[in-house]
Amino acid sequence: MLLSLALAYWHQHGMAFCYWMDGDLGRFLMISSRMTRVEELWERLVRAALRRDRIGIDAYGRPESGIAGNVPSSLANNRDIDEILRAADEIQDEDPNISRILCEHAYSLAQNLDPNSEGRGVLQFKTGLMSVIKQKLAKKEGGTIDRSQDIARLLEFYKLYREKNNVDKLREEEMNLRESGAFSGNLGELERKTLKRKKVFATLKVLAMVVEQLSDAIPEEMKRLMELDAAMTEDLIAYNIIPLDAPSTTNTIGSLAEVKAAVAALKDFSGLPKLPAEFSIPETRSPDVFDFLHFIFGFQKDNVSNQREHVVHLLSNEQSRLRIPEETEPKLDEAAVEGVFKKSLENYVKWCEYLCIQPVWSSLSAVSKEKKLQFISLYFLIWGEAANVRFLPECLCYIFHHVCSCGLICNFIGLCSLLLFLISCYIFPSRLLVASVFSIVVVI
Repeated sequence: MLLSLALAYWHQHGMAFCYWMDGDLGRFLMISSRMTRVEELWERLVRAALRRDRIGIDAYGRPESGIAGNVPSSLANNRDIDEILRAADEIQDEDPNISRILCEHAYSLAQNLDPNSEGRGVLQFKTGLMSVIKQKLAKKEGGTIDRSQDIARLLEFYKLYREKNNVDKLREEEMNLRESGAFSGNLGELERKTLKRKKVFATLKVLAMVVEQLSDAIPEEMKRLMELDAAMTEDLIAYNIIPLDAPSTTNTIGSLAEVKAAVAALKDFSGLPKLPAEFSIPETRSPDVFDFLHFIFGFQKDNVSNQREHVVHLLSNEQSRLRIPEETEPKLDEAAVEGVFKKSLENYVKWCEYLCIQPVWSSLSAVSKEKKLQFISLYFLIWGEAANVRFLPECLCYIFHHVCSCGLICNFIGLCSLLLFLISCYIFPSRLLVASVFSIVVVI
């Protein structure tokens, strides 16, 4: 009871009460106050996120309809569908007919990806999207719709949208504002211009993508215009800190010597076979080991992008602890790769020692720098793809061990055992026990 009264008084009268209290209880009350403040800050963050969800604003400041923000993850091309629906919401007031064309194309993509609606949430998504399309058709005044003119309407709207938003000057104004340093006293103005440019170019990108998917007969003048706009959207490609897929003139982190050395090290794989021509790679960068692993194992595109940036961070940080490269073409030190390799795969090595099995390498001293980078990249790609399995260290080590065996040594037995293991994870409740049992059985 006395402690409750003391806590109540503390919240009313603040720090002064602490000096009157006995030492231990006073310190307890100070800690309690700090924890309360942390909880309040956390609640503010949660409330802000919930408020953003209620308002329905995306990262580009565009309104989100319920259907645009709920594309099922089971649709393999869900990012394109989501972007198309967001653009449809953005231009609904300007031209409802163009919005209708975009929604119908999004429905066609969903239908082609999952014609039988077998994926989780796909049937509900299609039903909701069809309802939105019917509402748009019902609002249209007069006669039937001539869909043979859809391409012409899209091209005409593309030009009108560019002119209305003064696209040619948008980026120039923003770059002038950044380089002049005048924005330091008015960050809100810079943020407003940046957000507007991103929103406009994101919509133009969707319009161009839909036109290219619907028709091959695009006038040369429009093709050049779309290519010019696409080149201006280089920094709209999603990234966390370092824009590896689309280098930006405003982001200087990518120009640091240690970052350049890390990026170059991932590209230095002359022994790997050449990737097929149909495997698309951004023109702004060269193929690297992540592209090779992406093609071989079929990792998700976003996972590959995230882990590429993650590994570059790890390598560049380790290199900066040793020295900053001063060469014209910076190179990563062997010790930097060795440090990241040991830290990243330390748990895997301990797992092998515990089970008395040989790691995927016969001798660590014989593993080359390029091979170590392969192992690091593959481990983090598996980690990023593993969902909740990443919280089970033995399972992650097991998967890495046999994926290496399958992909690098072509061990068919390892692949079969991996599939059996993944099936067993859904059958048996004790996954840790299953991991250990399967590891011992398969290896021994």
